[in-house]
Amino acid sequence: MSALELAEQRARAAIGVPEQRSLGVVRAEDAAEFARAAGESAPHLVDPGHPGFRVHPLYAVSLLRGAPGAEPAEFRPDGMYRDEVPGTDGLDVRLMAGGQDVHFRAEVRPGDRIRMRRALTGVERKGGDAGFLLLTVEKTYAAERSALVEAVEIIDVTERFIVR
Repeated sequence: MSALELAEQRARAAIGVPEQRSLGVVRAEDAAEFARAAGESAPHLVDPGHPGFRVHPLYAVSLLRGAPGAEPAEFRPDGMYRDEVPGTDGLDVRLMAGGQDVHFRAEVRPGDRIRMRRALTGVERKGGDAGFLLLTVEKTYAAERSALVEAVEIIDVTERFIVR
């Protein structure tokens, strides 16, 4: 069985299986650094001391893990996390981003504890045996703001990955 066939088999078995991950607490300094790296210069996005400081809307979507300090074994040779694309962990396949739709539901705030829930929702084989897979992953990001308030859903994301 080829690596692509094995990836397809694994991915199909994972359709609809939810996963959750804590992405940690949003720190204003980290969000400002992200905004600067994204080319922003507006003080309300890059200066945590600004009275109108806001977290860049795409900051939470950029988070893949919580606290820094991942072990080398957590990465693929191409630098991606081994488990970031369902069905591909440990396989010699090529991965590419295949598009992303982002729907913002609420603002991300400094101090929010972010949790991400995801599930693989689609596996399509394109181009026959020598083709590729198109995987669709649905993610929902939620912010835990206090012990008294349920988590607020802040962002819905649909991601597509190309596996060759």
